Order: sequence, then structure tokens, then C-alpha cells
Amino acid sequence: MSRSKLSKIENANTAPSVTDVDCILTAIGVSDEVKAEYMVAAREAATEATAWRLIRRLGYSRKQQQVQALESQTTLLRLFQPSLVPGLLQTPEYVRAVFARRHLSEAQLERTIGARLARQSVLYSEGKTFRFVITESVLRWRIVPPLVLVGQLDRLISASRLPNVDIRVIRSSAPQRDFPGHSFSIKDDRIVTIETVHAEMVVTDPRDIALYVSKFEGFSASACSGEEMRALIGHLRDELLREQETT
Repeated sequence: MSRSKLSKIENANTAPSVTDVDCILTAIGVSDEVKAEYMVAAREAATEATAWRLIRRLGYSRKQQQVQALESQTTLLRLFQPSLVPGLLQTPEYVRAVFARRHLSEAQLERTIGARLARQSVLYSEGKTFRFVITESVLRWRIVPPLVLVGQLDRLISASRLPNVDIRVIRSSAPQRDFPGHSFSIKDDRIVTIETVHAEMVVTDPRDIALYVSKFEGFSASACSGEEMRALIGHLRDELLREQETT
């Protein structure tokens, strides 16, 4: 957090977000009882939205650092993604393709790529669990050339073998009773982050969090995992390679 932002919060010139309150209380080391009391007050404004244009002004690399700080405090991360490969699992080439569409300067792009890749070290932290559910369409979405997508699929297969990482894929042919809507991530049972077209939303009301947990578990139950999931990704990978051989 920048000194100017902290100063504005201290002088009541700007209201702290729930994430701000969580980070400040963690940084100053208050007791769990005191932290719980303040977090209840912060959650009274349970839904916050920050337009992407404001995040762009802040800097996407700074945003990645903020997300990294939040993930470092998270024991269980559950993420549903119907559009893109989750950031923690992206290859450098895939990250570049995602942020190149944000019209950044080359220097800004390099800083943002570096910041996102730095986040991925959390996957190897002890005592943390990561659960990812993605749709099959994510694996087929051509935002990168076929051979680059092959490398991304290989990355998913290798990451799925980490003992604390569970990656599941919802087959396009699998019967469903729910609709994907949009991506969201659940950090423990305290914060849900939602990405829409125009803004990032943060939900902290326990009643709303419970809805997202239920939705995630429903998608997870209908997705394939383990060797079945790796076989599906391997099949898609082989399709891409055969396509390249015939072009």
C-alpha cells in the first residue's frame, strides 16, 4: 500500500476497503479477537467494485502485487474460470497475450508479466491448498497460437501433479444444472473476487460467500479430475499438434 493511500485512510479522506482493513490489521499484528471485531465493521459495506480503468491508472503490476499479498494470507483458494487459464497457472507467453490486449507500454507490460509470474511461487508454499475448476472451452480458446497453447496445456498437466493443487475441467458434453456466468475466486471463507467486463468486485458478506462456495462445489462435482482430466488435456494437446502437422 502506498504511503499516500495510507495517509488518506488515516485522515479519513478515503474509506478503506475490506481488503485494506484486512491487510492493515495483519501488518500491525493485532489479536484475532480485535481483527474479527474490525472486520465485522468493514463488511457492513459488503460489496465493493473497482473499475478496470482505475486499476489501469494504479498499474496492473501494482495490482498483481496486491493480489500476491492477499494470496499469501490465504490457506484455501478456490477459483472458477470459464474464460481464461487462471493467472496462477499461466505460462509467460499466455500472460503476455492476456495483458498485451490492455494497450500497455512495453515497460509496463514487462513489469506486469513479471509481477504475475512472481505470484505463482505461492503454489509451492506448504500449508496452502489450491482448487481450480475451468471449463473445456478455456482449453480451446485461441488467444495464443496453437504451439503456444500446447505449452500452456503442458503447464496445466504438470501443475496438476503438485500435491496441494487440484485442477478440474468441466467437459463441454457434461450435463449441467448451473450456468458459468463469470469467473470468481474464493479466498478461504472471507473474500470472493469477481471479474466483470468493467470492474472487479469484492464480496465479503458471509451469506454471499456461501452462495459462491455452493456454486463452486457444484461445478467441481461435475468436472473431471486426476488422470481423467490429464487425459482430456493431453487429447486436446495432441489435436493441436496434429493440426500443425497438416498446415
